[in-house]
Amino acid sequence: MPKFAANLTMLFTELPFLERFQAAAKAGFTAVEFLLPYDYDKQHIANLLRTHNLQLILHNLPCGNWDAGERGIAAHPTRVKEFREGVARGIDYAKTLGAPKLNCLAGIVKTDPVEARATLVENLRYAAAALQSAGLGLVLEPVNTRDIPGFFVNRTAQALAIIDDTGSENLKLQYDIYHAQVMEGNLAETIEKNLARIGHLQLADNPGRHEPGTGEINYDYLFRHIDSLGYTGWIGCEYKPATTALAGLSWLKPYGIGA
Repeated sequence: MPKFAANLTMLFTELPFLERFQAAAKAGFTAVEFLLPYDYDKQHIANLLRTHNLQLILHNLPCGNWDAGERGIAAHPTRVKEFREGVARGIDYAKTLGAPKLNCLAGIVKTDPVEARATLVENLRYAAAALQSAGLGLVLEPVNTRDIPGFFVNRTAQALAIIDDTGSENLKLQYDIYHAQVMEGNLAETIEKNLARIGHLQLADNPGRHEPGTGEINYDYLFRHIDSLGYTGWIGCEYKPATTALAGLSWLKPYGIGA
């Protein structure tokens, strides 16, 4: 049976971030993920996870200035030092919070794509080695260019080729079903073909990036398919509720989550 984690960046947004842990646990989640924890005291977050018996499965490496529109700096040739300092900070948070892996966002690139790719490969190689030494895994996420125009890594094959070029066994693919549907479709076959290289799954329906059942993706079939393949990892619920977070959890009732 699939295991689902609440993405606290997207769910329960009617509450302040630090109150979303309790809401997730009350709804029946046993695991959470979120985008960026760095604006909050790491020990405070760790205490919330313990208090509410929640496992943190993933958060991102620092992504630059998110509020200013940056969506990662790993492919920026002039910001290598900042990226590598962010790797150290990400490891520090992950170790305190008990997260087993970190996600890397390549970012929006407006410079020479060849130089950007070379920078990304070197930064990923560095990050994967640093995380491996800390006992952590690294994933790379393709993001669709409809929602984030100019995002550098936006397709599965492109991400896997970049991963290959790092030569690291500690770097896998974060396969977000929503982003993949927007950019390329062919979800079931792509997941099956690359399951051994997928380190984490996320979901939302399309269009709208709402909960499963609101759009075109046949999630009933896809969940059965993923389960039949033997995927034992978590699936992060990274969607925007069509109405409210609690009302939008009805699709999770068969999995013991939601009122």
